[in-house]
Amino acid sequence: MTRKSIGVLAATGLLAAAIAAPAAAQEGKVVNIPAGEPITIATYGVISGPDAVLGQDWLNSVEIAVNDRDGQLLGHDIDIAAQDGLCTVEGGAQAALAIASDPTVVGVIGSACSDETVGGINAITEAGLTAISPSATRPALTDEGRGAAYAGFLRTAHSDAFQGAAVAEFVKNELGVDSVATIHDGSAYAEALVGVFEGEFRTLGGTITVSEAVSKGQTDMNPVLTNVATGNPGAIYFPIFTAEGGFIVDQHQDVAGLEDVTLIGSDGLFSLDFVEASGPDIEGMYLSSPNFEAFQAGYADLLEKYLDLTGLDSPLQAFHAHGYDATNMLFAAIEAVAVENDDGSLSIDLAALREAIYATKDFPGVTGTLTCGEYGDCGAPLIAMYEITADVIDGDTWPPAVVWP
Repeated sequence: MTRKSIGVLAATGLLAAAIAAPAAAQEGKVVNIPAGEPITIATYGVISGPDAVLGQDWLNSVEIAVNDRDGQLLGHDIDIAAQDGLCTVEGGAQAALAIASDPTVVGVIGSACSDETVGGINAITEAGLTAISPSATRPALTDEGRGAAYAGFLRTAHSDAFQGAAVAEFVKNELGVDSVATIHDGSAYAEALVGVFEGEFRTLGGTITVSEAVSKGQTDMNPVLTNVATGNPGAIYFPIFTAEGGFIVDQHQDVAGLEDVTLIGSDGLFSLDFVEASGPDIEGMYLSSPNFEAFQAGYADLLEKYLDLTGLDSPLQAFHAHGYDATNMLFAAIEAVAVENDDGSLSIDLAALREAIYATKDFPGVTGTLTCGEYGDCGAPLIAMYEITADVIDGDTWPPAVVWP
């Protein structure tokens, strides 16, 4: 396998075209791969900056899936063309334009962040390509009213329609907290997840004391936290990302009235990078994330390969298994539709490939047995709550222990 970077496009007038909707697949588009030439799989997702672990985590597992096949598919080498989507709408649009302009790309793994999909999916779909995301969890991405531009999007990750409800149940029924303040960062991921949580928490009889927002790049959280403190919440739920989340944790003890508040986040914060960014006041915080304990027996083998590949003591983030499943689903669909020609070349009809991916049923993944629905949800919503303890802060334990269910 070779991994190549196809760069980040400069911002141009093409950006608007990339995020315009609706889009439709180019019917009859076929990728022809000559004998001796590689099959190119593109990936897009954040792999730089403070949230880099989110994309790099499952990109490692894409590499493992390729290595499991000795770097070949149907007698051809596999190239991974990695594109940095920056975890932004604009970055996703630029990444998708780069992918769509490469006529050798057969399929796509990504995006990492929901904002990247919002920005990029029109260009992906319009090019006739199909993307399988391991970690973009915004509910609207697979909603029945999502629109034609999203026809090229599926995911092995859960929908936050399940995650938000699970967090609300844990906070209200397990912790016994009746009042919560929420903070989002304006991202498609955080806004939607906060919305689901607030709706379910109110249904359970809880009170949302205030709904606040921070900006990407914001470092001074005192004004927001001061507003939060006026409502005297029992907990703060902020399902955002590493940098801003770390500043909230680090600064909340400086605000009168928040000394004993319970802190809660979600999978966008599920990394040691976030723990390190937060400092010691993170002890006792809860994070929701996929439930690794509910994965299949094959997860142990994947984890061993992951640690061997990276030299790390633990995975970078929460979606490495979902990336492995997404890649193997794509490989299986390619094998099902590719035409092997007499001269050793391959012909892959992209419309047939999309149909085969959507037709995935009872696929034996490490996250579970996967079946794709009409609107692209393929994964099982297996959510758990984890607690950050002193052992985690000291670097002795990762991931944290499951405390619910």
